[in-house]
Order: sequence, then structure tokens, then C-alpha cells
Amino acid sequence: MNPSPGLWTRFLRFNAVGAVGIGVQLAVLAALKSGLGVNYLLATALAVEAAVLQNFAWHVKWTWRDRTLNAAPSSLLSQLLKFHIGNGAISLVVNLVLMRLLVGSFGLNYLLANVLSIAAGGVANFVVSDRLVFMPSRNERA
Repeated sequence: MNPSPGLWTRFLRFNAVGAVGIGVQLAVLAALKSGLGVNYLLATALAVEAAVLQNFAWHVKWTWRDRTLNAAPSSLLSQLLKFHIGNGAISLVVNLVLMRLLVGSFGLNYLLANVLSIAAGGVANFVVSDRLVFMPSRNERA
């Protein structure tokens, strides 16, 4: 069995997945807002959801693979729910509040505002993922 990655390795993986998620989020946001004319707040919420789902899939496959490798489908579904409640909620609230402030109040470009919003919730999302969503096994905690 592969050893568990250290905290910093896992944090770097988390951020690499997050970087891809940023690309997904910005692409969906731009397509919805500029391509389809969807309101920037609704487009932001839908873009966050697309990124959350993409990030979860890669965290299961790579970031926390050692904790999910032999997980039953019901366990993965439970983790997806926790991921949505934790990371999804943090991302959605931080993104919508900051987008409303940065775009709605200060007139900042919506894509730049979204990058700043994403960065604001990153560390909180890692802690929630590592300690609550992909909880370490009893052996790892010992």
C-alpha cells in the first residue's frame, strides 16, 4: 500500500486540483455570463458548482486517494455530500459575497473579482476537506 502523503504534499495537491478548478470555474462563468448573458451572480453559483464537482473527483482520485481507495460507493456519496456542505458552502458564500461586493459595489471586472473570491476561501476549504470530508483513518490519527 502507498504511504499517506504528508500534510504539505497533500496541500500542494489540493492547490493543484484547485488551480484546475479555477480554470473550470472561470470557463463556465465566462460562457454563462458573456456567452449566454446569464446574470453574474447566477452564473457564479453555477460555475462554483461545476468547479466543486470537478475538484471532488480529483481529490478522491489523487489528493486523498489513500483515504478513498477502498471506499464503498455509499461512503463516496457521503463524502460528496460533506464536500458540498463544507467546501461547496464555503466557496459559494465567499464567492457570492465577494462578487457582489467587488463587482456590484466597486465595479471590478467579474473574472478578476472571481479569481480574488476563489483565493479567499482556499485555506478554509483545505482544512474542511482534510479534517472533515476525507477524515483520516484510525491508523493515520494514531
